[in-house]
Amino acid sequence: MTEAKTGTGPLAGVRVVELAGIGPGPFAAMLLADLGADVVRVDRPGGGGLAIDPAYDVTNRNKRSVLVDLKSPEGPARVLELAERADVLIEGFRPGVAERLGVGPEECLARNPGLVYGRMTGWGQEGPLAQTAGHDIAYIAVTGALGMIGSPDGPPAVPANLVGDYAGGSLYLVIGVLAALRHARTPGGAGQVVDAAIVDGTAHLTAMIHGMVAAGGWQDRRGANLLDGGCPFYGTYETSDGRYMAVGALEQQFYDTFVTLLGIADEAPARKDLARWGELREAVAARFRTRTRAEWTEVFEGTDACVAPVLSLGEAPHHPHLAARSTFTDFGGITQPAPAPRFSATPTAVTSGPARPGADTESVARDWDVPGLSAKGA
Repeated sequence: MTEAKTGTGPLAGVRVVELAGIGPGPFAAMLLADLGADVVRVDRPGGGGLAIDPAYDVTNRNKRSVLVDLKSPEGPARVLELAERADVLIEGFRPGVAERLGVGPEECLARNPGLVYGRMTGWGQEGPLAQTAGHDIAYIAVTGALGMIGSPDGPPAVPANLVGDYAGGSLYLVIGVLAALRHARTPGGAGQVVDAAIVDGTAHLTAMIHGMVAAGGWQDRRGANLLDGGCPFYGTYETSDGRYMAVGALEQQFYDTFVTLLGIADEAPARKDLARWGELREAVAARFRTRTRAEWTEVFEGTDACVAPVLSLGEAPHHPHLAARSTFTDFGGITQPAPAPRFSATPTAVTSGPARPGADTESVARDWDVPGLSAKGA
C-alpha cells in the first residue's frame, strides 16, 4: 500500500482524481504525480487498462488507486465525493460517457465550483468525428504531422505513439490543467473544463512548419526539407556494424567541424548547393560505412559537430551524459525515465512504483475523508 503523498515537488498539496483509462490520460496524471500532486486513480473492478501486469505500468507510478464500479448504484457518488475534495479531475472517456455515468462536468462542478475538469480525447468533445474510435496514428495522420515523417520514396514512418498521445495529448492536457488551476486560484477565479484533443495539440506542434510553408521555406512533401531528412547534414547514417549515427550539423560552424572530423572536408561539395545534396549525402554515407558506431562515437564525442549515436531503449540509460545526469532511474526493479523537468527548490522523485488497482482504497478513504470508499466505512 502507498502512503499518503508528502512529496516536495511543486504540486505538493494538489489533489488529482484520475478516472482510469489508457494512453495519454494516465501519462498526464503520472506527470502531475511526478511533480508532487496526490493523484488518486479510480480503477474499475476487473481492470481495463493495458494488457500488461499492472506492476510494470510505469505510467501509474507515484499514484494511489481505489476501486469504484461506476455502473453500480453507489459508484458515481463515490467519485463525486472525491471530486468535491480534489483540485483536478482527469477523464478520457468518449464524449458523453462521463455524463451518462453521472460524473460529468456539470455534476462535479456543482459539488466543487473550483474544480479543474480535464478531458482527454483524440478528436475532442465536438466535431464530426467526436464519437468515432481512433488511435494516435489516425490523429497525427489528419493533422499533417505523420505525412512529414519518413523517406520520400517510402510510406510515412510511424513514430510510436509519442507525437500524438503524449506530445499532442498528455502534455497539452497538463498545460491546460495547470493554467486552469492557476485561474481557479486567483481572486474571482473558478473551475472550468479543459478540452484537450490530440488533434488540436498535434496541429499546434506544427506551428513553425506552417510558418515556413507560408514563407516558401518548406515544401509540403516528405524528405525534401531541412528538418525532415531531406538535408544531407540532418539525418541518420548506417555504420559498418549495421548501427546508426545521427547528424544535426545545420549551422556553418558545426558543419565545418562535422566534415573535418568525418574526413571529407576536401571532397564534400558546397553545403548550400542544393543541386548537389545527393552527391553530398552519398559522400557522407560512404564515409560512415567505414567504421563502427562505437568508433564514430569516439571521433565525435565532446565536439561541436552535433553528431550522436542512435541508441536503443536498453542502451540509453548507460550513455555517459544521461548516466551523469541520472536521466533514468531504477525503482522497484524497473529502469525508467526520471521525473522531468527539474526544480531547484521543489525537487521531484519517483517515490512509489505503479499503483496496484484498489491497493490504496483504505488510505485514500482516510486521507481524503471519503469513508464510503472503505469497506470499513460502508
